[in-house]
Amino acid sequence: MTGTQPGTEPGARQRVVIVGGGFAGHSAARSLSARVGDAVEIVLVNPTDYFLYLPLLPEVAAGVLDPRRVTVSLSATLPGVRLVLGEVDSVDLARRRIGWADPEGGRGELGYDRLVLAAGSVNKLLPIPGIAEHAHGFRGIPEALYLRDHITRQVELASTSQDPREREARCTFVVVGAGYTGTEVAAQGPLLTDALVRNRPELHGQRMRWMLLDTAPRVLPDLDERLSRTADRVLRERGVEVRTGESVEEAGRECVRLTNGEEVPTRTLVWCVGVRPDPLVEEVGLPTQKGRLCVDAQLTVPDHPDVFACGDAAAVPDLTRPGEVTAMTAQHAVRQGRLAGNNVAASLGFGTPRRYRHHHLGFVVELGGRHAAANPLHVPLSGLPAKAVTRGYHLVSMPGNRTRTAADWLLEAVLPRQTVQLGLVRAPNVPLETASPELAGSSGKPHS
Repeated sequence: MTGTQPGTEPGARQRVVIVGGGFAGHSAARSLSARVGDAVEIVLVNPTDYFLYLPLLPEVAAGVLDPRRVTVSLSATLPGVRLVLGEVDSVDLARRRIGWADPEGGRGELGYDRLVLAAGSVNKLLPIPGIAEHAHGFRGIPEALYLRDHITRQVELASTSQDPREREARCTFVVVGAGYTGTEVAAQGPLLTDALVRNRPELHGQRMRWMLLDTAPRVLPDLDERLSRTADRVLRERGVEVRTGESVEEAGRECVRLTNGEEVPTRTLVWCVGVRPDPLVEEVGLPTQKGRLCVDAQLTVPDHPDVFACGDAAAVPDLTRPGEVTAMTAQHAVRQGRLAGNNVAASLGFGTPRRYRHHHLGFVVELGGRHAAANPLHVPLSGLPAKAVTRGYHLVSMPGNRTRTAADWLLEAVLPRQTVQLGLVRAPNVPLETASPELAGSSGKPHS
């Protein structure tokens, strides 16, 4: 047992508990700490001891970045914030307490004066036969490491196979979902397989088939059409089969059937269809909208002035689009987390609360090699200018590891890509149906 800790005693420092150390939770902790200093006890509860910079995860899977580059120490970047390792699975609003399971199966409880729910999101499932059993998501380091090893292994096994049909299947890679993640995975994939084939003469002339499927009419359907056109062009130039208006109807161990009836032999199905709020949101028992906790423009949960929510877990009113809620993006999560920290501090007597209003300044999409798509200040860019903007944006946005990340990019530009599989994560350790994609070997709480 990790023990049960009492709530705040009279005369003691007030305690703020933040659930989740992703974009929203990390920003909330940093913002709050800067405003209250040592006057308030801040506790961050997270399943891992690092903040994961998700936008660069496709580069980890492609072998461009070391996984440690995109994992930033929470303790190092949040001085004065107490980190508790655990997955929160209960929230008692009446008693103002949370409960969690620690990495070794123990239990812990903690009282709070203010609670910030920033639990983030998990893989989104659809009721398609075989998806949960044979597809793999892309929300955590274990999944990225698994995908890199899996792709490498398929190419290696294909090089020794004497069966043309087996070789073709192992050299076919299907990505479902043409949003940010799916597009970037599909763009990075051919670069990785090209590097893998380069030193395997048995596969010279063998097609490395990459497919990107989405029911939407274009890739990156939620972004500016000019960014979509740039990404589509780069994908097709690399030989990726971009199939819009199509998806997977059924998945098997060695084949997938598409919605148009076509059967595609493959051993690789990457699921990037989207995300849904962490299952903890449902268990809190508060009103939700599209599965996200309802909050007001100050990120406070109605009728619970001591509870705040932000990021993917919260349905934050979009004041720039009346009647809508903000999208589930890192850009919103960071800014909402910052505001949550400010407003929690204000509720404790430090400063003034504000409402959330954000006009985005553009988006960036990393496409691997020398290619990217970006529209800073709504100016569309492609090629090397977009690449410079994209990498500059990521370096500025990362809370740490900037120099090491830049060094990896430099080495990748001048040295051959490393192409080995380490076998650290196997398929059973990264189930698609999990509430904890950041934890290898844990199925977490299953989706309903």
